[in-house]
Amino acid sequence: MQQLAGKISQKLRSYPARDTNSSVVSTLKHELSVGTASLEFASQPLHSQIIDFARNAASKGCSCLQILPLFLLPGIHVMEDIPTEVSQAKAVLGEDIVINLQPYLGSHPGLEGLVANQLCINRADATILLAHGSRRQSATILIEQISAKLGLVTAYWASPPSLESQVTDLFSMGCRKINVVPYFLFAGGITDTIARTIEKLKLNFPTISFQLSKPLGASAEIIELIWDLMER
Repeated sequence: MQQLAGKISQKLRSYPARDTNSSVVSTLKHELSVGTASLEFASQPLHSQIIDFARNAASKGCSCLQILPLFLLPGIHVMEDIPTEVSQAKAVLGEDIVINLQPYLGSHPGLEGLVANQLCINRADATILLAHGSRRQSATILIEQISAKLGLVTAYWASPPSLESQVTDLFSMGCRKINVVPYFLFAGGITDTIARTIEKLKLNFPTISFQLSKPLGASAEIIELIWDLMER
């Protein structure tokens, strides 16, 4: 996330200042601030992180703060938790600074193209698009749509169908070269566990050749999608 924030900051500095009605930056010659915050595993709740960052930005002349959720699915966090935290921050800050909650990253149609690029890199009999999943059934519609357009098999880490069950089905259909594309933004504990799971699957299905793609990461393509969402 820090690498991503740094690259976004560089991109902001390369652009001329906008007028005061712009959704990106005002005409004030202030230091452009880009930061990160976490909904979980942080020393402060998200609304406190937002308040601290907003006050620091306002002290440098910023009049508008953009918040872009780095989430790929419209689950509970995107649809309920984050809006609640942002509302709490707004209630404390009042009119000191305008706060805009932008669309979550996964809502950008360009993500389908990034997944398609993975298919060009690794050729296989079948490709499994492995997403986290959500308690909100509607959150998986996006994944199902991408899979349908690109001819992929869908699996979820936190809900069925699982990676293991989809591999079993593909094996029974005669697939012997399977590509697994993790629909995750960054590497972390879950992607490490996915890699270990695939190693176990190799033992259970020794005739299958598995290929595991990398998460989307802080790529130039992701930065362009974030930039586009910030300007909406």
